Amino acid sequence: MFCPDLTRAVWRKSSRSSGGSANCVEVANLVDATAVRDSKNPDGPALVFGAGTFSAFLDGIKAGRFRG
Repeated sequence: MFCPDLTRAVWRKSSRSSGGSANCVEVANLVDATAVRDSKNPDGPALVFGAGTFSAFLDGIKAGRFRG
């Protein structure tokens, strides 16, 4: 199981997130992965995706594959 140390991770959220928005996620780029967490709960759990997996996810978003 891959459990990276996230204590030094640099977290960021979208520039489109408004200051008062409660529905934001933050991402941190790691050496070989990307971590994602709930901005409302920064001390809570984070999901960690391998670089290829996260890239494929972003490609899917851009292609509209996840629209309801």
